[in-house]
Amino acid sequence: MRLLLVEDDPMIGDTLREALRRQGFAADWVRDGQAADAVLASERFDAVLLDLGLPRRSGIEVLKTLRARGDVTPVIVLTARDALSDKVAGLDAGADDYLIKPFELDELLARLRAVTRRGGGRATPMLEVADLRLDPATREVTRAGRPILLSAREFALLEALLERPGAIVSRAQLEDRLYGWGEELESNAISVYMHQLRKKLGADLLHTVRGLGYYAGPEKGGAA
Repeated sequence: MRLLLVEDDPMIGDTLREALRRQGFAADWVRDGQAADAVLASERFDAVLLDLGLPRRSGIEVLKTLRARGDVTPVIVLTARDALSDKVAGLDAGADDYLIKPFELDELLARLRAVTRRGGGRATPMLEVADLRLDPATREVTRAGRPILLSAREFALLEALLERPGAIVSRAQLEDRLYGWGEELESNAISVYMHQLRKKLGADLLHTVRGLGYYAGPEKGGAA
């Protein structure tokens, strides 16, 4: 999952970005409202974590601009403003959720799962292909009922594929889901993670389509 963190406090921003990356998210970070506007107009994210008290342009203005152009990317407001009027203003401007600082990382992760699940139209969090099951809420993966232990990036890669079973996902799309700006990326990283997943899960449900990308599901013509 690729996230945009919009936060002007360097300590909070750095700590939160690193915590999210350790959980397997590709977390990018900008520090003011104008930068957020520019990035959101040109790049796609699975969710936005948005502070309200930003320099150059407020979080409310960023949110209104995002919604005015029809962008339905889930947005969770993260702010120290706990007045009811501020919460109402954020939700009325188009926020999907509102979390008061300070907060626990586990609560933020749960709210992220909830808003992205709603945005994807899934009533339940479970992702399944055949006897392979992935639960984003508990971060558990099983195959035929047997628990499979995955690294954070292996989990993120498998989640990206299982969100759209049978659909081919390009290498570039997977890299966007796994890596944020400035993170070192080796040219064969996705191939390495796919190899590791096949060793752990079996090769029958994870396929490569040469020149196009990867998909999860029963094998179809042209896959390897």
